[in-house]
Amino acid sequence: MIAIVDYGIGNLRSVQKAFEAIGADVRLITTPAELAGAEAIVLPGVGAFGDGMDNLRVAGFVEPLRQAAQAGRPLLGICLGLQLLFDESEEMGRHIGLGLLPGRVRRFAGELKVPQIGWNQIHWRRPSPLNAGVTDGAYAYFVHSYYVEPANPADVIATTEYGVEYASIAGRDNIMGLQFHPEKSQDVGLRLLTNFVNWVRRA
Repeated sequence: MIAIVDYGIGNLRSVQKAFEAIGADVRLITTPAELAGAEAIVLPGVGAFGDGMDNLRVAGFVEPLRQAAQAGRPLLGICLGLQLLFDESEEMGRHIGLGLLPGRVRRFAGELKVPQIGWNQIHWRRPSPLNAGVTDGAYAYFVHSYYVEPANPADVIATTEYGVEYASIAGRDNIMGLQFHPEKSQDVGLRLLTNFVNWVRRA
């Protein structure tokens, strides 16, 4: 079973339906105790970084998520869920994240239209369990005003260009995340989720 963490933020039902469409055994969970039976964890999310961390903290998920990730269980962050994996964010002040990946979350600068909304390309930067069947330059659907800046370049799996080249897929070992919304990215998104599920099964 793959647990989708319900912490009061995110397109939970659409993420759940996308996983169900590829035949995955997924379940929405609302308490840390429910993580115990999960083979893998999905942390979705839309909204502000500070609110997301507050909700995780109030629900008691922060330490259990850290412990599960550190124990080697596959963890996939989606959109805000990716950002929460990092050390900190500059969104509306300074907020501390889960600290599972070193780096910070930054706002798009300059005269760019923010948020970035719509289709954009992803370019692979290194091999990953998520690569299979997804061509370099494939399009995915984005809605975000902030992007992750990994401290370690080796944590960049794929990049996207929007005024700056930023990490649109990041991770290491059992921890990874997508800045875009796979549940809204049609065939490409379903392929990426399938790759994640296949990786979980192999693990």
